[in-house]
Formats: sequence, C-alpha cells, structure tokens
Amino acid sequence: MKKLIFIGVLGLFALGSCNSKKTGHEGHDHETVTHNHDEHEGHDHETEGHDHEAEGADHSHEGECSGGHDHDKDAGKSSKAAGEHSEPAGEHSDEIILPKAKADAAGVKVSTITPAPFQQVIKTSGQVLAAQGDESVAVATVAGVVSFRGKVTEGMSVGRGTPLITISSHNIADGDPVQRARIAYEVSKKEYERMKSLVKNKIVSDKDFAQAEQNYENARLSYEALAKNHSAIGQNITAPIAGYVKSILVNEGDYVTIGQPLVSVTQNHRLFLRAEVSEKYYPYLRTISSANFQTPYNNKVYELKELSGKLLSFGKTSGDNSFYVPVTFEFDNKGEVIPGSFVEVYLLSSELENVISLPRTALTEEQGIFFVYLQLDEEGYKKQEVTLGADNGKSVQILTGVKAGDRVVTEGAYQVRLASASNAIPAHSHEH
Repeated sequence: MKKLIFIGVLGLFALGSCNSKKTGHEGHDHETVTHNHDEHEGHDHETEGHDHEAEGADHSHEGECSGGHDHDKDAGKSSKAAGEHSEPAGEHSDEIILPKAKADAAGVKVSTITPAPFQQVIKTSGQVLAAQGDESVAVATVAGVVSFRGKVTEGMSVGRGTPLITISSHNIADGDPVQRARIAYEVSKKEYERMKSLVKNKIVSDKDFAQAEQNYENARLSYEALAKNHSAIGQNITAPIAGYVKSILVNEGDYVTIGQPLVSVTQNHRLFLRAEVSEKYYPYLRTISSANFQTPYNNKVYELKELSGKLLSFGKTSGDNSFYVPVTFEFDNKGEVIPGSFVEVYLLSSELENVISLPRTALTEEQGIFFVYLQLDEEGYKKQEVTLGADNGKSVQILTGVKAGDRVVTEGAYQVRLASASNAIPAHSHEH
C-alpha cells in the first residue's frame, strides 16, 4: 500500500514538472531535475513487474512532455525554415509581378542582350533643304494685282504649267503691259518692213535699217512672252515644274512687280541634310560615314542608309559669324520629310566592337536617372539603373547596369513601370 501511494505521489510530481515545461521554461532547468529510481526506498521495479519498456514509458524529460518531441531539434528546424523563407524574400523584395497575359496585352517585349558593333556618335543640329534642281519658284512676269486661280494651298500637288495666279493690270496707271507690248510690236514691225524695202534702193542706210530690225525683234520677243499666258482677266502664272506647292509668298490682292517671287514648288525627290558641327569635332569629320536625324513634328528617327543617303561634303572652314562647320548629305524623300525643317542630327563615325546597346524604348527616366527592367522569370521583373553612352537616335550604348545574357524589356517598359506602382509587393510570395 505504501508503495502504491509513493508511486502516485511520484506521478503527480512528474506531471507537475511536465506542465511547468509547457507553460514556460523560465527558472526550470531540465538538467538539474533528475529522478534516480534506484534510490527510491523500497521501490523495486523488477519485483512488481513494472516494465517501463513494455509500457513505452520514457522517464527522459525530453520525451515525457511532448511525446518524443525534441525542443532543441524543433527550434533548429523552425530557425532554419525561417531563414530559408526570409532569404528569397530579401533577395526579391523589389520584384515586380506582371502576369504574362497582362504583359502580352500591354505589348511588353523582352530581348536578350548580345554585344554587337556600335558606331560612335556626334550629336548636333541641322536643317533639311531642297536639293538643287528639285525646287523652283514661280515669279511675276508683269506688274499688277494678284488673284489666285481656284484654291491654291501649301502641300497641294501640281503639274508643270498648272495655273496658280492671275495678275491683272487693267486698273494700273501704266495700262495693260500686254496691250502695250502688242502696240510696240506692231509699230516696230511696220517700221522694219518699210525700211526693208528702202534699204535695197539705198534710200536708208544700213545702220538705220539694222536699228529698226533690232527694235522689231525686241518687241516681238516681249509681246510673244506676255501673250503666251495672257487671258481676258489678266496674266496667268503657272507652275514651273511638277511637284508640290512648298510655300505661297503672296496674298490675294497684293500688288507685285516684275520678277517678284509668288509660289515655291518642290519635287521633293531628293533632299539635302545640312548639319552644323562644332569646331572641336573637326578632326573626326573625316571618319563620318552616315547620319540619322529626328524631325520635330513626328519624333521619328530616319536613317540615311535606308533613304539611299550619301555624304556629299564637309566644310573645310567655319562661317564668318559662326563656330560651326557644315556637313552635307543627300537622300531620297519618301514624302514624310518637310524641306526647310530643323532637325536633330546624329552623325555616325568610326565603329566600336562588342558594345552593349539597347533601343531607346527600353529606357525610362526618373529625375535624370535612367532605368531598364530586367525579366527574372515569366512573370517577375526587376528595375535596374543604367548609365548611358553614345546615342544614335534609335539605340543607346549602355556603360553599366546590365551585362550580356540579361533579358531586358525593350518595348512596353512604361507598362512595367506602371505595374510596379500599382501592385507593389511588401514580401515576395511568388515561387520561382
């Protein structure tokens, strides 16, 4: 009976010890709590047939409190699991998640960086001019008042000889120049014919006859020139060449004099690109082979090599009032470039090998700092700062920030940027 009471007290003591471990380990040292069953008075485990191994009883405190749960091992596993979870979260905390379907809908395109040749660039300004022989100006052949023939507008297509303007001299004090030219012609013709019959009989001298003949020929040429385009309403001014009306230089009702420019007509077949280059680049002008240029009205970059362009010449001296040296190219006009417009010019010089470059569409700018977006996986992107080098208008040399083999967003970079602002992720939960 005493043995049974003793065993019950011992069980309660062990249960209390286990409960104290579950509620907290403060002040409880597992190593100091030992139970030496051999020292218990009168308690013989063997004689009572109490088999701890058979009952599965384990008097080790490491096994008692949790049914074989090792706190030290579990703590290590928990710490390791936490470390494994936090490492990718720290590594990809700045990752941008953009589902593939949304990326495709937004037009996002990705390319793998491959080093390639890249030409050195001299960036400057210039102007597009009409090539020689491709532009002509209609001028006033008589003095008078301007009236347009129908609707004459800049950019309209005209053929050679198309009527553009009528100049009327009916109310001018000097009278109609065509009528005056006709009268002068008829008078000189009669005088010439009269003296022609008299010179044979030596009634008039050869000198007087020669003068009469000269006056007649001059009057005839003048009258024929004016009468060719004359009508009842006035003198017709026609397009000198076939092409497009480049500019209209007078207004309805203006008074013009002989030789005054009226309408400029251009064929736009070939154009000149004149670039103004600073004198400090003069040593490099001999290495220039081609150029790109960007227009202000559509921001499109044109490549001369795609427009059958060629370098004509570069100046050997700068202008009298300028510190710039002209460089002139000639190219085909595909109907999109306006002669006379000022453009940004990218002169292409010597070629560099194994250069990392990206299209300008891959770049985004924030407060003067440029960024690209790297693709980490099918749906993950990362913002990456880059430093830029030479810029040819279409592609930009990348000095630092990316390397060969990186996958970079080349189109739709601003869509990725918007995605980074709209779905910022504090902790990464995306599995790779």
